[in-house]
This record gives sequence, structure tokens and C-alpha cells, in this order.
Amino acid sequence: QVQLVESGGGLVQPGGSLRLSCASSGSIISFDVMGWYRQAAGKQRELVATITNGGSTNYADSVKGRFTISRDNAKRTLYLQMNSLKPEDTAVYYCNFKRFLSRTEYWGQGTQVTVSS
Repeated sequence: QVQLVESGGGLVQPGGSLRLSCASSGSIISFDVMGWYRQAAGKQRELVATITNGGSTNYADSVKGRFTISRDNAKRTLYLQMNSLKPEDTAVYYCNFKRFLSRTEYWGQGTQVTVSS
């Protein structure tokens, strides 16, 4: 069983930046895809960004050019650098790790990001 602990959320003004972290209790090398999702109040959870074991990245159109996903295998941590934040980025952000062969996935507990002046 893998535990994922997120951190880095908070209140930031429009145009500001935050970096989210998702620390794993175990090695992350075996995960095929890791990603960040978000859920705004009253809305469905949506994909923000993913990164594969090989380092390929994918972003939602709404965050392209502003957010950057990365991983540090040695630190067993997934990151999301968020720049030029907008009020519409306000949501609870969740990290997600998937293994395809075993069809397993793990979620973090979520971290609140609020963009407001």
C-alpha cells in the first residue's frame, strides 16, 4: 500500500505562483503514470496534468503554458509548478499514481488552492 501526501496549497493572488508536492511512502519508479487532478466546488474532478514513467507530459488546455508537472524519483515526489494563477484555478488538487498491469491507483488526500485578491 502506498500513501501519498500532498502539500503546497494555499491562498494566492491572481498572477501568483504555487508549487504543489505529492510525496510517496514508497518508490515511484514502478508507476506508469502520475498526475494531478482538481475539483472545484460543485464541479466534477478534472485532469490537470500527467507525466509517464518515460517522462512524457500532458496538460489540460486550460493550464498549458502556465503549469509544469515534474517528478523526482530519488525523492519519491511528484510536483506541479503553477504560475500565472487565475481565480478559475481555485480547486482542491489531488495527485494520482497508476500502475496499468495491476490496475491499481492511489490518490492523495487533496490540497486546497485558492486564487483570490
